[in-house]
Amino acid sequence: MRSALILAAADQEDGGLSPLNVLKKFPTKTLRIDSREGFELFKNLSKVVQRNSQAIAAVEKAAVEERRNQVTAAPGVRDLNLLIPGGIRYKKQSLTMKDVEQQYPSGKLRDRVFPLDLNLPETPTSDRLPLIVISHGLGSDLTTFAYLAKHLASHGFAVAVPEHPGSSASQIESLLTGLENDVTPPEELIDRPLDIKFLLNELAKNYGEQIDTNNVGMIGQSFGAYTTLAIAGAELNWSTLNTDCDSIQNSWNLSLLIQCLAWQVPQEDTAISLKDERIKSAIAINPLTSAVFGQENLSQIDIPLMIVSGSSDPVTPALPEQIIPFTWLTTPQKYLVLLKRGTHFSTLNESAGSIPVPETAIGPDPKIAQAYVKQLGLAFFGTYIQNRPKYASYLNSEYGHVISKRKMPLSLIQYLDPQSLKLK
Repeated sequence: MRSALILAAADQEDGGLSPLNVLKKFPTKTLRIDSREGFELFKNLSKVVQRNSQAIAAVEKAAVEERRNQVTAAPGVRDLNLLIPGGIRYKKQSLTMKDVEQQYPSGKLRDRVFPLDLNLPETPTSDRLPLIVISHGLGSDLTTFAYLAKHLASHGFAVAVPEHPGSSASQIESLLTGLENDVTPPEELIDRPLDIKFLLNELAKNYGEQIDTNNVGMIGQSFGAYTTLAIAGAELNWSTLNTDCDSIQNSWNLSLLIQCLAWQVPQEDTAISLKDERIKSAIAINPLTSAVFGQENLSQIDIPLMIVSGSSDPVTPALPEQIIPFTWLTTPQKYLVLLKRGTHFSTLNESAGSIPVPETAIGPDPKIAQAYVKQLGLAFFGTYIQNRPKYASYLNSEYGHVISKRKMPLSLIQYLDPQSLKLK
């Protein structure tokens, strides 16, 4: 069923995420359905699809209204091509992080050893480099967002890309070969943010004269977006986890399978503070938020935040995991980016080490989504990490319209009226 959902959502030419298309994508030659439960199942799916479509329309309408109310940038104010690599040379260093002494409150050793790619620009000044950390999603590796790391490094950012050992491509390969029992250990919800804290400590110790580790931007996708939001200040929410995980069998939201792993983490270990004050701004692509954080705890984030969503993403569905949560944010510098026809995998760069994704599940040309990430990532971190005012004029609905491509239209908004999501 999960496979059918992913493939149906990505196949827009054949109807997208509709009950009929889910049936057509079911990976068996025959399918037997209990008529009573089957009709109820697809009635609920139809409602999910309708609500998602209405929410996407509300975001697009908000983008049009914002663009109508914005003053067109004066000539010369927005004359940068943010897709062009910067002129700064950089070198990549491959490091190994060894966090083998830190203990959890339960007494268990963390014992985390993981690779890290560090891209260091060669600048003529003695100023310390601003730092960006990129966190990959489940089943990916440190090359998944290499295109973004290279782009940001060429514009003067130090870029650190860790590979989380409990949720990387190697973990999935071990599962498939019988060496592991879980898609990802429940402790990964705690370990991932702690990986980031540890690497920041190590970079401060060994590269403190070159890198400003107190001025850090972070970007992550899927499980990496969870990691980003957790370290940005969103705490685990046991109230929403209790409510949503109790009814997980009746949910079409596949991301609850990861979010509800929190209940399996030893209670004393969940008391660890995951927030790191060194993170000054963040981008979360396809994040999972609804149960693991909920409104109360997601609203605790007080730094500039951009959420990127794909309208055809059944893994972390746009409406419950990004669009509604965007309205919960209280930070004044917030942005929602919607990629119409974008899937859970659209922004990913396929690499030799990552788990292969069916072409039909990737959606429209991934180069379009990757170009969006490079442009908006540079504008966002250029504004909030490099503190360069010239980038601020690119963070609005008008610029989103300028760079939008027909195969995967982009909507960028800074405000969404929660009342517009009171869907029938």
